Amino acid sequence: MRAATSAASPRERLAAPPQPAASLGAVSFENANYQWQQGERRLRSEPPERRPRLERVTEALVAELRRRLGGRFSSDELVALYDEGTSWCLTVAMKVAPEDPAAWEAGVVVDAAFSRYLREAADYAGGRREVGA
Repeated sequence: MRAATSAASPRERLAAPPQPAASLGAVSFENANYQWQQGERRLRSEPPERRPRLERVTEALVAELRRRLGGRFSSDELVALYDEGTSWCLTVAMKVAPEDPAAWEAGVVVDAAFSRYLREAADYAGGRREVGA
């Protein structure tokens, strides 16, 4: 279980998720993918009693990604959407778990959702990106 070390509330953390590369230009695929994989890892490491709520939020975010990007998309398009900002995710998370701000944590649910949706990218297969696809 993580200790609360930040003064920011879960709502504030989701509304302004850490994106260090964003201020320096576009987020690279490698950086975004690493961050997304860490979100999946954090989700798996959550206590069993929290996981169902987090999974519901994550799946709702995946559905919203599907709505925004459609059926056929590239990993670069997913990274570009992430780079544009994920503040819209807070609205989705709040609708799914309105009474559970802990389920809105971007470093868990948003990153896990992007990681899961990456698997559906046209140029992503077998856990790796097909360059030039």
